[in-house]
Amino acid sequence: MKLTNNLKIVKNNFNKSIPSHLKDLNARSKEIFSLIVDDFLKTGNPVGSRRLSFKMGEQLSPASIRNVMFDLQESGLLKSNHTSAGRVPTDLGLRFFVDGLLQVGRIKNDECEEIKKTINNEPKSIEDLCNNASELLSGLSDCAGIVVAPKMGGRLKHIEFVPVSNDRALVILVTENGMIENRIIEIPKGLPSSLLIETTNYLNSITKGKSLLESKKLIKEQIKSDKIRIDRASRKLIDEGFACWDDASKKSKLIVTGTSKLLEDVKALEQLEDVRILIEELENKKNLMGIIEETQTAEGMQIYIGSENNLFGLTGCSTIISPFKNQDKEIIGAIGVIGPMRINYAKIIPVVDYTAKLISEKFEIK
Repeated sequence: MKLTNNLKIVKNNFNKSIPSHLKDLNARSKEIFSLIVDDFLKTGNPVGSRRLSFKMGEQLSPASIRNVMFDLQESGLLKSNHTSAGRVPTDLGLRFFVDGLLQVGRIKNDECEEIKKTINNEPKSIEDLCNNASELLSGLSDCAGIVVAPKMGGRLKHIEFVPVSNDRALVILVTENGMIENRIIEIPKGLPSSLLIETTNYLNSITKGKSLLESKKLIKEQIKSDKIRIDRASRKLIDEGFACWDDASKKSKLIVTGTSKLLEDVKALEQLEDVRILIEELENKKNLMGIIEETQTAEGMQIYIGSENNLFGLTGCSTIISPFKNQDKEIIGAIGVIGPMRINYAKIIPVVDYTAKLISEKFEIK
């Protein structure tokens, strides 16, 4: 099954447009180019004409294949690393392969079950769900996993204040779609547990079935109109609770896991420093939000290859990322992987797509 018939891949501002003359490559050129890319993705090594001749059952001589390879190099699809007679695909070549020649594989049954189990398990919070999903993708792909955890949304089902020490309390918020947010807030020392219970009961009587914004507005109106009387300690609890939930509802959180896997593909010492810089930037969440924001305004999966983005061009990395949606079909987050340019696109693309769809289902109101 062709990639373009299976998944919706979105072009983005970083992607190079494929020159029109490449669309007119003959069947022999496409076959040889596909064999070169397949071999490169498996080994990471340059591919020579003799090896290709053998792979093709010696239908063509090495000399004939070299002529085709020369034309492919002139077209910008291949390059030589000057240390062997072989060729490797360029960034443009990999883009051409992914967009037009790649055959996407099927997800293995055991991988499907592992993804379902991870996503459908009841997490303690949205962040737990996203952490688990990121670690899962990292393990299945041997790449770094990336997830943008969604902002807190949906209608409220339950709120609770639970004392955890003499001066701190755990604020628990549960939405109607089953997601949970936990926050620790400071409370006055010696605050009686009965006040926490009273505040919990009051908030649940008002906020159930309403959004955070609606709940805040209603409480403010009731206090202003003197319909309810709340002492200073209770008011502080409510303000602190809504303040931490406001933060969850306004900011997306970036989660990156498995960055050490990027080191496993380093073949030369000169690459080590580049990869170290990339890992540092990923773990510091630098420069990645631009890609995330691009994904969150798109309608399908995005693939960035090498120099199509400055962050990955230095180290020859690629990223595959797909948005996920809520019950209103609004994009609320994104999930994907970052790895070497020779990652297994055929395997990883459907895995990322399937995981994103399961997460979307998770955020549907039950």
